[in-house]
Amino acid sequence: MSKFLSFLRTYLTKHSRIVVPLVVFTGIISARITFPQVMQDFQFKIFDRFQMMKPRPHIASPVLIVDIDDQSLFKMGQWPWPRTYLAELVRRLQAAGAAAVVFDIVFAEADRTSPDNILSLWPKSPQLDAVQATISALPDHDKAFADALKEAPAVMGFPLTAAPNAARPKIKSGFGYAGPIPSGTLTTFWGAVPNLDLFEDAAQGIGTFTILADPDGIIRRVPLILSLADKIYPALPLEALRVAQKASNYIIKSVGGSGEAGSEENSGIVSIKTGNFVIPTDERGQLWLYDTGHVPERFLPVWKIFSQDFDTSVIDGKIIFLGTSAAGLKDIRATPLNPVTAGVEIHAQLAEQILNGQYLLRPDWAAGAEFLYLAVFGLMLIVIMNTAPAVWCAVIGLGAILFSIIFSWYAYESLHWLLDPVFPSISTLVIYLTSSLVHFLHTEFERRQIRNAFSRYMSPALVRKLAENPDQLKLGGEIKEMTVFFSDIRGFTTISEAFKPEELTTFMNEYLTPLTANILQHEGTIDKYIGDAVMAFWNAPLDNPRHGKCACRAALDIQTRLNEWNAKHQGSLLASGAPRPWIKTGIGINTGEACVGNMGSEQRFSYSVLGDSVNLAARFEGLTKIYGVNIIIGEQTQQSISDFASLEIDVIKVKGKNQAVRIFTLLGGPEYAADETFRKLVNLNQEMLLAYRARQWDEASLKAQACISLLQPQDFLNSLYALYLSRMIFFKTNAPPPDWDGITVFTEK
Repeated sequence: MSKFLSFLRTYLTKHSRIVVPLVVFTGIISARITFPQVMQDFQFKIFDRFQMMKPRPHIASPVLIVDIDDQSLFKMGQWPWPRTYLAELVRRLQAAGAAAVVFDIVFAEADRTSPDNILSLWPKSPQLDAVQATISALPDHDKAFADALKEAPAVMGFPLTAAPNAARPKIKSGFGYAGPIPSGTLTTFWGAVPNLDLFEDAAQGIGTFTILADPDGIIRRVPLILSLADKIYPALPLEALRVAQKASNYIIKSVGGSGEAGSEENSGIVSIKTGNFVIPTDERGQLWLYDTGHVPERFLPVWKIFSQDFDTSVIDGKIIFLGTSAAGLKDIRATPLNPVTAGVEIHAQLAEQILNGQYLLRPDWAAGAEFLYLAVFGLMLIVIMNTAPAVWCAVIGLGAILFSIIFSWYAYESLHWLLDPVFPSISTLVIYLTSSLVHFLHTEFERRQIRNAFSRYMSPALVRKLAENPDQLKLGGEIKEMTVFFSDIRGFTTISEAFKPEELTTFMNEYLTPLTANILQHEGTIDKYIGDAVMAFWNAPLDNPRHGKCACRAALDIQTRLNEWNAKHQGSLLASGAPRPWIKTGIGINTGEACVGNMGSEQRFSYSVLGDSVNLAARFEGLTKIYGVNIIIGEQTQQSISDFASLEIDVIKVKGKNQAVRIFTLLGGPEYAADETFRKLVNLNQEMLLAYRARQWDEASLKAQACISLLQPQDFLNSLYALYLSRMIFFKTNAPPPDWDGITVFTEK
């Protein structure tokens, strides 16, 4: 179990750039499924904003609201009015040519002002007895109202209630079905408050004016058909259209009917047909309110109809909704554009939408398309964030958000579709920010690792540059041109015997600290310490086109610092009383192709370099003892520092290599290379080597002596020319074989 957890932790850390965004992506998908209401609230706010930005344009249509407003109440008396007033109103509207007279009011009780009803309210008295028979003979107000309704294309409204009761309003229309009966998908109620029977009998239509708001109190969708227990009733505006057209029924088309794909288990409503109108709805038979906001031209106060100069032409051919905008009558609702909308205006707007064909639709495929867009693009973004540059990722992420918003607006403005730009946009933003954060943390982790791994082997400036650009580091291994450096204290075994253990530790720290500082100062990377030896290299992990010069400059500075260090400690004694030894260091430098990267095992590895050029650099360091020089460099290194002071010393073959290499000693930088004495030395040295390789021993000896004459007695180059003089003396008496080409072959490492 512990191995599995360790593996899982390693895997998650290694693949966090993919795993973490995928976890967030899964959480977003889960939230969409688990908390649909929260997601819907976001959607609705955006859909409201769309309508605020571009409301439905009000087009003149045969719909008019006869309004029981505050002025009408002032002129005609408080509500409720006697039903004789209403009867007269209906007769006037019918005479003016109303296509339908629709009541957004329920008349569930008898008129208290009717003669019989008002008699019961008066106290008994002889005077009442004298007129009671006369009053009782007067026409009943409710009957008068019913008679007027019977003569007009009247539609009565009623409310549905959640509280169960046995009341069931009459149904004036028939229902036909194209597809399964959608009773299970309708908004269902269990009680109703119907009109009096004589009104229901007299009316040509009966519809419910019940409107349900969303959880935030705003009305956005209105059901056109609803269920009361096991019966289906039309909404008031739908019934008004049926009566106005003198149609007799509705055709409800469901999924699975007349070519609509689906099944009985998924029998949502597709559309409702009445007369000449086919009305698209959502699966619950609801119509989205395409809001115009309040339009004063839609209203006609009741009192004007009773005025003598009333122009009846404003009524002719129109569907008349009778309702109230008076605040005291409490039929005030909130819509996307108006928080104080009269309920009757909502019914009138729905009728207008149907008459004008101005529908606002939330396609049944919208949720699936939004989910698919989120899923596909979310996964694509996660992949892109791990492959593309950061700028392109930002452009793609922003593009996806803009596309979602722009396309949603286009769909609303041009197609009147409601598509959600919020959830895909927020999800894209969350995925992008999460991926960016993970990338940032991962990069910071890489930088910290790089700083920790290389801070002891590279200069702080290089470590900082490498941390800022970790992509430049190829830890897996690569072949590239490198300059490799080896240094070693000559005679270290003998020197170490003079020190006590604690003195030796202090001595090594004092020696290696400035040597390391010089390498780092010249942009080198410390590979390893091997006792008194140091291995370093240039041109990795960061590219350095001046790697040869940097390595040579470091070697020269090391020799200078070493001379200063020796001079500083000259004459000092060790704890044993012995004089402190003089330290000499040999340095080998070579340039060539090598493999650099993490080397080692799974348990332990280090950033190192391997190759033939590395081995040659180590051999060069060992040859400094033989040639008596401080620094030996290879030919490729010498070519990279042509302006430095270097001197060819031999052509050699080392053990295990068949190819001869030309070696040089490094004496100084460009300043010393310009010295007149050095330039003479270079020429004499070259003449000596040519004579030596031509077997002209006497001539070569003379040139060697000439070179020595240019040197100071303490100059280490004296050892080099002494070596050549000894060789020439040997060859005078022991002639080399005929195939000798002047190459020195070393048979030992």
